[in-house]
Amino acid sequence: MNFVSTHHTRAVNAAIGAETTELLRVTRLAPEQACQHLGSTNNGLSAAEAEKRLAQYGPNLVTRERKPSIAQELWNRTKNPLNALLLTLAIVSYVLGDLRAAIVIAVMVILAITTAFIQEHRSNEAAARLRAMVKTTASVRRGSRAGDGNGFAEVPMETLVPGDVVRLSAGDMIPADLRLLDTKDLFVNQSALTGEAMPAEKFGHSSDESCSNPFDLHNICFMGANVVSGYATGVIVRTGGTTFFGQLADEIAGLRVPTAFDQGVNRFTWLMIRFMLVIVDNRTA
Repeated sequence: MNFVSTHHTRAVNAAIGAETTELLRVTRLAPEQACQHLGSTNNGLSAAEAEKRLAQYGPNLVTRERKPSIAQELWNRTKNPLNALLLTLAIVSYVLGDLRAAIVIAVMVILAITTAFIQEHRSNEAAARLRAMVKTTASVRRGSRAGDGNGFAEVPMETLVPGDVVRLSAGDMIPADLRLLDTKDLFVNQSALTGEAMPAEKFGHSSDESCSNPFDLHNICFMGANVVSGYATGVIVRTGGTTFFGQLADEIAGLRVPTAFDQGVNRFTWLMIRFMLVIVDNRTA
């Protein structure tokens, strides 16, 4: 199991232990009672109430990897065992009087760091522009808002709040942790959270079953899952960083797993260091 998957498991287990009781309470309520428990109705929230709750709970966003500053990008490219080894050799060459070798080695290190920095900075900027182009929406039923015949309208996903009534159909991403109200042949893929490839069937009626794993609750859907088939409506229970997916994102955001190339460079560098230490030891013996 790699570093990220280990943190994935720990984060999910921690979230499960903290939030199972609350979800069990909601899952045992009838659909109308679940809406009342969340301060909502089957017709959703009014526009004014949604604005109030948005200010209270914050936007429905999860933690993303923070964009590093230019200084951080430069430092990430510099802190490399191979660079440290080469700079050490440059200093030794300078101390021994070989100025030309010291300059050549230092220039090589500077060029390597500069090239890697420029490439990483350009890729980060391109990724940021692509993320800004992606706009996700959800179908929500709210008062004082024009929509389709059933009162649903498309709103930005980040504006969703607890108590909103949303509509789901095949291909939709689950926009937040929600309690299903009614369903029709609904199957949901939860592999992003559970690792299980097979979709799970979900229902809208209440359940009195005792369940230690909230992902097995048949009337709860979680942010990060997606609808494989069928359609449903549901009332949002938690948004943003309070969702299971949000807590997982908080755990792994900012983690940079070394690539195979990085690991290979590190192994080569330490091999060279050990080799030089052996040579020095033999000459001094």
